[in-house]
Amino acid sequence: MHIKINRKYLTYNKYKVKCALGKKGIGNKKREGDLITPKGQYKVKFILCRRDRIQNIKSKIKIITIQKNMGWCDDPKSKKYNQLVKLPFNFSHEKLFKNENIYDLILVLNYNMNPIRKNKGSAIFIHVAKNNYSKTRGCIAINKISLINVIKNLKKNTVIKISNRK
Repeated sequence: MHIKINRKYLTYNKYKVKCALGKKGIGNKKREGDLITPKGQYKVKFILCRRDRIQNIKSKIKIITIQKNMGWCDDPKSKKYNQLVKLPFNFSHEKLFKNENIYDLILVLNYNMNPIRKNKGSAIFIHVAKNNYSKTRGCIAINKISLINVIKNLKKNTVIKISNRK
């Protein structure tokens, strides 16, 4: 399966769904915090899930249950940059267990992971969109039902292609 993401939509097979992207659109990611959704081809490393909010989800990709003490390091000064971390954590990070539902389900893309380059960008996810589809800080966001449907169809070799082309 191939998933394509462009300026407005995430598509695969005949399925097409509206998506939100980084505030500065799709482009070449230059540094941490530049608000760009990185163009390129990626794979899903693993899935993070709030099991207290979403049950009975299955996938061929590894699913990790989000705990209250989980975060994602976005601090280039840390050895754990662009990795899942246990809270409390002494460097800058994003908390994954949120009151709002945007991180109920997260597809972790393998952006800047092999090798991890300091300050090249972190936490590029496909996650649940806010109701108004407001722009993200670089992630791709779609509605929760669509995200569940994507997960059901994912395979280990699924390629996610992000580009400005329609």
